[in-house]
Amino acid sequence: MDRNEDSLKGFVLATTVYLLWGFLPLYMKALAHVPPAEVILHRVIWSVPIAGAVLWFRGRTGDLALALRSPRMLLMAVVTAVLITANWGIYVWAIGAGHALDAALGYYINPLFSVFLGAVLLRERLSPAQWAAIALAAGAVAVLTFDSGRLPAVALGLTLTWGAYAFLKKWLPIGPNQGFFLEVVILLVPALAYLWVLSARGESHFLAGDGSTTALLFGCGIVTAVPLMIYANSAKLLRLSTIGILQYIAPTMIAVTAVFLFGEEFGPARMIAFPMIWLGLAIYTASMLRQARRNRATLAVRDA
Repeated sequence: MDRNEDSLKGFVLATTVYLLWGFLPLYMKALAHVPPAEVILHRVIWSVPIAGAVLWFRGRTGDLALALRSPRMLLMAVVTAVLITANWGIYVWAIGAGHALDAALGYYINPLFSVFLGAVLLRERLSPAQWAAIALAAGAVAVLTFDSGRLPAVALGLTLTWGAYAFLKKWLPIGPNQGFFLEVVILLVPALAYLWVLSARGESHFLAGDGSTTALLFGCGIVTAVPLMIYANSAKLLRLSTIGILQYIAPTMIAVTAVFLFGEEFGPARMIAFPMIWLGLAIYTASMLRQARRNRATLAVRDA
């Protein structure tokens, strides 16, 4: 399919995945009594069979053999595996500790951080509108820092880990599904070792008598692997500008959930910082849509 067009299938898949990520805090809140590290190890362990089954069904296991013979590719996969683990850990802790609004802020900032990375690391030229959007995001962080006396660690941690993860994934020369499977396979041995340690100490919540907790931990594989793999397929069927707009669904749902279901306070500093972020995103999105229209017009002239 031509990447300059959207498909209904891509739109449905992408909307579905962002809605799933938007509802994820409710799932993680139900596991707030389980230490974040234990939740992460179950996200890893139960993602392996799901991701492996998808690759086997689609006949794409051969790509993994190629990856395993390349030390450079393995090293890159180790780095992305560490980054996604850190991202999961911050997110799970934030939801359980009552910092869902900070998590939402992190995912709002992330698109602007990705643009900033492109400018710094890839020497991409940014428009004045994009620089203005980045400046507003930096200003919002400054407001929150001034109010609390410290940097918004959760928001920045999620932004940095996910932004770096997404940036490096672009350079991993295998498909996103294969890359995700390789990452969780790399993490599987330490995850199993940690599960064995917890079980030996009698500290494991899995199969410990609470059936609902066991079911939720087992389901961590589904809520982790399925959305990521849906996203990988939806991204191929949509324009980048469409994905850029749809990605705001999840942090918006997280913010609404934090305030109205989790009872987190939307204080004066956030009343200033969040609108600054929203304005920055509006400027960035408008700039992105204008660029997309110019690109389509250029292609139309070239093809005429």
